[in-house]
Amino acid sequence: MADAARRITSGPGFHWFGYYDKLEFDATDRRVLGMRAEFEDRAPGPDDVITVGMIDIEAGDRWTDLGKSRAWCWQQGCMLQWLPGSDSTVLWNDREAGRFVCRMLDVDTGRRRTIGQPVYAVSPDGVWAVAPDFSRINDMRPGYGYAGIPDPRADSPAPAESGIRRIRLDTGESDLIVSIAQLARISWPHGDFPEVKHYVNHLLVSPDGSRFVFLHRWYEPGTADRLTRMFVCRPDGSDLRVVSDSGDASHFIWRDPDHVLVYCSDGGEPGMCLIDVRSRETEMIDSSCLPSPDGHFSYLPGQNLEWIVTDGGPKGEERMCDLVLYHLPAGRVEPVASFHLPERYAGPQRVDLHPRVSRDGRRIVVDSAREQGRQLYLVDVGGILDRYAGS
Repeated sequence: MADAARRITSGPGFHWFGYYDKLEFDATDRRVLGMRAEFEDRAPGPDDVITVGMIDIEAGDRWTDLGKSRAWCWQQGCMLQWLPGSDSTVLWNDREAGRFVCRMLDVDTGRRRTIGQPVYAVSPDGVWAVAPDFSRINDMRPGYGYAGIPDPRADSPAPAESGIRRIRLDTGESDLIVSIAQLARISWPHGDFPEVKHYVNHLLVSPDGSRFVFLHRWYEPGTADRLTRMFVCRPDGSDLRVVSDSGDASHFIWRDPDHVLVYCSDGGEPGMCLIDVRSRETEMIDSSCLPSPDGHFSYLPGQNLEWIVTDGGPKGEERMCDLVLYHLPAGRVEPVASFHLPERYAGPQRVDLHPRVSRDGRRIVVDSAREQGRQLYLVDVGGILDRYAGS
């Protein structure tokens, strides 16, 4: 497999970005966001602080410090991202005075402000955001929430005061629009809910801002088996409806305002399903040629929804993680790069590639620990796209 990956961060320190569904590239595709930690071999504690920064990939990969965060995890960082609709504003979560907050910074003017609520997913116009209860996530699935503020409702299976909040980014005002108690009251066709704890995670706003999807999760009593439903609703929490109730929904991405591509078994067999969020009509996508049918996949912008990028976990004795492009019309996979993952990176401290795509769809950044610990790598896939466009 050809490997054109270029490392764009170096030690001292360890650099990464986390999840695959945030804007890591700025509007010019020149400035790339990242985070730096001074350790990488344990879970973060309440006193651990990371540095937030950006890399200029056209100026010798120069790193610029932007701020600090005390609200972060290895898998999803601190929700660092460019504000949609802005050329220069960055936002990320932090912790101060016993609460989680969101920092907003204009990297060109230096203007800073703080919103009194953390965020997760932001609307395409940059006006509002939605967020789950990070303390509850940390209690129920360590590695995805934030340390430092214990869940005050840890003893409640389905609290009415916890769930999803919608935040206005101009004023910081927020409202609880979907509660965990509300979700637990909605029947599940595969059985009654036992008296177990529920939580919400993985929110993503549709491309037109008309809806957002999220995962409702709980565990089978006495086991580590996690069950999942996918929901969709309007920005105010109305028109709440189930998208997937097979129990195994996992990674997903919006294709367009009406369709979500998700790994689940709603189409019969477990695999990649394209689901209409209005009708629940489901189309199975052949994923037999991919490194994993449950990878971290995204559509490439500007490519007429013909391409997705995805990854796979470590395989074989060499523990190689593959990064590939998948040309949907041809059903053909194009290998892009492969990254060794040392055995010591496991559990919540593992390093998934989590490919993030540039605004023009021609470059990809991944996290990898194949050298110097976890660092950021840039891959140019423009040549592959041009070859298909010219055929």
